Amino acid sequence: MVILLSGDKKDIQEVKNAFAAYEKLEEINPYSEKDLKKIQGIFTFSLEKDAGKYRNHGEAVYDGNVQIFMAPPHKQVPFLMGNLFNWMKKEKNSINPLILSSIFHYEFVFIHPFSDGNGRTARYWQTAILSKWEKSFAYLPIESIIRKNQEEYYKVIQRCNNAGNSTEFIEFMLETIEKTLDEIIKINMKENDIGLELRENESKIIYCIEKNIMTSAKNIIAETDVPERTTRRILKKLIDNNIVEEVGSNKKSPYKKFKLKD
Repeated sequence: MVILLSGDKKDIQEVKNAFAAYEKLEEINPYSEKDLKKIQGIFTFSLEKDAGKYRNHGEAVYDGNVQIFMAPPHKQVPFLMGNLFNWMKKEKNSINPLILSSIFHYEFVFIHPFSDGNGRTARYWQTAILSKWEKSFAYLPIESIIRKNQEEYYKVIQRCNNAGNSTEFIEFMLETIEKTLDEIIKINMKENDIGLELRENESKIIYCIEKNIMTSAKNIIAETDVPERTTRRILKKLIDNNIVEEVGSNKKSPYKKFKLKD
């Protein structure tokens, strides 16, 4: 598959890096600090000279010219990150992964350990923790969830920074994940309903062909009240699965007919 990318050179590199990082999702150990640095290095490859290394300078977040957050001093970063990973390893069997991954996410953003890519890495790592617990979370990346709620995401982080605890952020993440899962379940239920309808229509069509021994699509539509497009789609499926076969037309009967395969 060839993917054509257009846009700013930096943006294109970020997309390439993200693809490369998510390809590694199944390979990494979410409780390994070494693997975390490796993934951050992939996210910032060719974009940051210290890719994969903790920052060696102070870091702050600004809203225009106003400083809204000052990260811990860079000399504390290795100690703080070591403590965070040690805590995760100790608590991973006693704290639900949904809560544990949310706590990690917030604490990581608060420590702000790298010069660049902190948000992307934090969101990726929560996905990594959850996907090791329940594989389906690999197809529900936190990055996509946050993109839909980005403004509130940053506001919640700021309120937690001001409050000095991660409670609101944990609640925000749990509610956001729950809403996303509910949406997926509704979509799946709708698809299942459509599938059930198709299966019922398949039964009608098969019974019609069996009763008539051989019949045309026109007669099937008339007898079953199944819409024409649906009928033809089902007939194709039945033919492809060797359940029904097509019988060629002739002058007396210019329409193709169908019969059950022997």
